[in-house]
Amino acid sequence: MGTPDLDVAELLALARAGRLSTLFGAARNEPVVVVHLTAHDDFDPAVELATSDLGTLSAVFVGVGPRDHAAGALVDVITSTDSEAQAVAAAVADRPLASTALALMLRHGSCRSITAGLVAESTTYSMLQAGPEFAAWRARRPGRRIRAPSPDPEVLVHHDDIMTRITLHRPERHNAVDAALSEQLVEALTCALNEADRGVLITGDGPSFCSGGDLDEFGSFGDPASAHTVRLARSAGHLISMMADRVEVHLHGACIGAGIELPAFAGTIVAAADTCISLPELSLGLIPGAGGTVSLPRRIGRHRTALLALTGLEIDAKTAVEWGLADSLVERCQTRCK
Repeated sequence: MGTPDLDVAELLALARAGRLSTLFGAARNEPVVVVHLTAHDDFDPAVELATSDLGTLSAVFVGVGPRDHAAGALVDVITSTDSEAQAVAAAVADRPLASTALALMLRHGSCRSITAGLVAESTTYSMLQAGPEFAAWRARRPGRRIRAPSPDPEVLVHHDDIMTRITLHRPERHNAVDAALSEQLVEALTCALNEADRGVLITGDGPSFCSGGDLDEFGSFGDPASAHTVRLARSAGHLISMMADRVEVHLHGACIGAGIELPAFAGTIVAAADTCISLPELSLGLIPGAGGTVSLPRRIGRHRTALLALTGLEIDAKTAVEWGLADSLVERCQTRCK
């Protein structure tokens, strides 16, 4: 049996009759519905999502058609061709629980403030940490290497007359975010938040800006519920968002997971030519957990955010600027505070 395939009129008819949830959804082993973006009668997407099971169905709606089609508001990701849609469907089939959780998060993201979005993201992320897809990823991982705490700071802070410069300083690990780096970054941002007359520049030392969360620490917290509490109390993304108009981030090299989710909260992002961006969390059975379901849609929209997360697509600096995920492209960025 192939992936369910509907046009817009069929989708709306089933939704208004309350029939989508009896036919499709992850619970019925149909986590993907392909929707051809065809002509349709007038409708209000917000009303349809609020009054039918379009809004609650645990499935990924994959649209096929132009990105600016009016019915695009009903789907979770938009592709140009049927073959591209099937590629997305195959990716979703590999991790249906995380994929459909992401779709539901993004589907209603525009209704939430940044703060409410971070709460919803962390709640969903914690739920998935207790799920079978993340457990399967951990089971496939070799034994994790326990590293001794570094005697050196993992975040460097330098003040000049007008700027606070914050540098991620774990270059041998491509600035992967472990507990120490996260805590030190939050402390640096908290101090910067209280210095309202100063700009903030965030860079990364070494070959990459940030390769995302340190995989050796994934799932190492005592329990998902406690991790959720800590995640919300010590959120670097929230701090950046509160002073976004004076925060500039310089990207280079690998910008993976948290390495793009956090910068996307900033008011200005400059990308070096070697920048490579991706969101790999769904391959672990998780969704972005550093604020990416909140920060990226505000820059590039939920459809492109979903495409990055569902497929693991890597984009370069030029594409990031074209999409609005970066504001300018330079040959090389400053990578360390002086």
